[in-house]
Amino acid sequence: MTGRGRTAVARLVLIGAGLVAARVAARAWRGVDGPAWRRTNFRGATVSLTGGPALATAATLTAAAGAPTPAAAVAALVAGLGAGGVGLYDDLAVQRPGWPVAKGFHGHLGALRRGRVTSGVVKIVGAVAAGAVATALLGRRGATAEGGRVRTAVDLALGTGVVAGAANLVNLLDLRPGRALKAGLLAGLPLLAGPSGGLAAGPVGACLGALPDDLSERTMLGDSGANALGALLGLALAARTGTAGRAAALAVIAALTAASEKISFTRVIARTPVLRELDHLGRRPDADGD
Repeated sequence: MTGRGRTAVARLVLIGAGLVAARVAARAWRGVDGPAWRRTNFRGATVSLTGGPALATAATLTAAAGAPTPAAAVAALVAGLGAGGVGLYDDLAVQRPGWPVAKGFHGHLGALRRGRVTSGVVKIVGAVAAGAVATALLGRRGATAEGGRVRTAVDLALGTGVVAGAANLVNLLDLRPGRALKAGLLAGLPLLAGPSGGLAAGPVGACLGALPDDLSERTMLGDSGANALGALLGLALAARTGTAGRAAALAVIAALTAASEKISFTRVIARTPVLRELDHLGRRPDADGD
């Protein structure tokens, strides 16, 4: 078998491991399910947030297992568990009486200007910190002694933005059953190639493993699962790109995030036939009406 063939087999094994890990983690996290973990979804059904930490756990551990270097493995643990952890804090904090609630970047920053620290602000700061540490652990792709500190700092800033921005972007898509997981699959598949592709293989498999419960509305990702998935995919993207690639990726992420403040992604999807069919694929028939 050629080196390329062995790599392909290794990626398939990691995808399978991610799928199995997601199913095992889902069963394990059901043990903590209770009223604090229950939420009402877009059509009034009660679903469990345990799907979020289950996905975060499975995707993070299998991403670390597929990392090309020990430092990249630690980076995956920091990105996935860090972003997933602050996301879980945000998910559960809204249940606390009197806790300030806000929506979107503008809402959280507005609350901060008024002296109110929302759980969303904690989540944003935590995701950025996790992205910075994870990117620093990756090092600079193709770094040379001639690169200099400025180039290293720029790459670190761009990588941080990609990891934290991707975490937030996937979270913005988690508004309908299966939507964020399908987006994760579409984004993750192209990242499977190359030396750093193992970072994406486990999360891709974890998405497949989490889809049945998410589509059937037994569980939802919440901020925990969506943030962890986005951060891990952002890390895989940052690991395979240099300055130009990270800058381009961050520009796209920033543009989509800014657009979300003005435009409803759900309405855009509903008006676009291909996106609408993909969005509805596998969902319960009585849940298809948006």
